[in-house]
Amino acid sequence: MNSDMNAEPAPAPAPEKFSRAKNRDQLRSDITEQAVRLFAECGYEGTSIALVAESAGISKQNLLYYFPNKLALYQHVLDEVLDDWLARMSALDDDSQEPADLLRAYIKAKLRFSREKPWGSRVYAMEVITGARVYASAIKKRVVPVLRQDIAVFEKWIAAGKIAPIDPMHMMFAIWAMTQSYADFSAQMALVLNRKQLTRRDFDVAETVIVDMVLAAVLKTVKDESTEV
Repeated sequence: MNSDMNAEPAPAPAPEKFSRAKNRDQLRSDITEQAVRLFAECGYEGTSIALVAESAGISKQNLLYYFPNKLALYQHVLDEVLDDWLARMSALDDDSQEPADLLRAYIKAKLRFSREKPWGSRVYAMEVITGARVYASAIKKRVVPVLRQDIAVFEKWIAAGKIAPIDPMHMMFAIWAMTQSYADFSAQMALVLNRKQLTRRDFDVAETVIVDMVLAAVLKTVKDESTEV
């Protein structure tokens, strides 16, 4: 008889271990949530470890157990923002779909990020506006390759006659500017609209306007040529 059949089953991990791990993950998430808001509101210089700890409802010493200093916390926040941002971006390189549908989905995803993660968008924007002194290498390593892939897709569309011969890089810059402004400058927009904050309808309207503008630009020449024929 196989001796393994008589072996005692391995003991299940103690429930308190799962509880402690879950609590640690939740605490780390709470710290990050407060940090991204404070970095967005106060900037890097105006945010202290003590302020983040107080906002998260823990001691400074407890926070330093998870993040040894403010720079480590700031870099973690930016990593989380960029992870989320890149994960939401639908790949443009999909030969089974038309450029118009892919661009529409891309713009929708960018606006959804601005609506759901405004603090994260503002932290990233502030870092870039101040010269990307902390995060430049990460941007070059992670954002630039993705952008170049998207540019290659635009160039393929242009070569195939599917879109107008526009400058792909500056078109992407324009899409980023239009969509991210609904997070980074939402306070100004809300003031102009005479309301406390932007509504879901504002984002829906923005999506329609931005999509129409982008598609009008990239498809104009294609439409004109088809009309002439």
